[in-house]
Amino acid sequence: MKRCPVIFLLVFVSSACAQYTDSTPYYAGLSSTGTFNKTNTSSSGLLNNGLTFSARKKAVKYNFHTKWLFGRQDGELTNNDLSSALDMNIYKTFPHFYYWGLLNYVSSYSLRIRQQLQAGGGVAYNVIDRKTTLLNISDGFIYDYSDIILKDSSREQYGTVRNSLRVQVKKEIRERFIFSWTAFYQPSLQYKEDYIVRSEASCGVRLKKWLSIQSACHYNTISRTGKTNLFITYGLTLENYF
Repeated sequence: MKRCPVIFLLVFVSSACAQYTDSTPYYAGLSSTGTFNKTNTSSSGLLNNGLTFSARKKAVKYNFHTKWLFGRQDGELTNNDLSSALDMNIYKTFPHFYYWGLLNYVSSYSLRIRQQLQAGGGVAYNVIDRKTTLLNISDGFIYDYSDIILKDSSREQYGTVRNSLRVQVKKEIRERFIFSWTAFYQPSLQYKEDYIVRSEASCGVRLKKWLSIQSACHYNTISRTGKTNLFITYGLTLENYF
């Protein structure tokens, strides 16, 4: 029988500010990427939307991120995942060091998270802080309230304190190739086998100052629900300073 695969790419547009000055203290981004595949026996689709806004005023930087991932396979829901985060960085000590605070909300069908709310703070340091290379390590403590579906399909609501460790790497080569990788490890301080791992790696090629081709790989695992997801997005990025 004849197979008819169909794959489409949704383009995402963002308005961004790579560095903050008195005249360009803001960053805003809107993204939408996805894939769709259909044969004579099956079909699947995945849509990933994202919104980002940042502002820097003197020694304080504010960041807001929200993402929504929606997917279906053969008519069945596979992903309906929403995450939103608001964080603040305070640069008032010595160079390359800052304090951070975080408020984060997650609801994920694929990871069996009905809702999760995290709040906390910590410190961060740029081990390498150059125009084309960044290596950042941050650590702190957050309070996590979760409403989840366990491995045996029972529902549990609980709160715990987590250590939140993050490693971030960014590299730019010849102002054309861009690579970034961010990973979080959040173990509970109360429950030995309760941990969260999140990671995102992306690479891009800048065609013009305002236009890039980019792809990203996202990985998440929640030990308490026993669920993991892995997905890849790709598209175009438009950049603008304001």
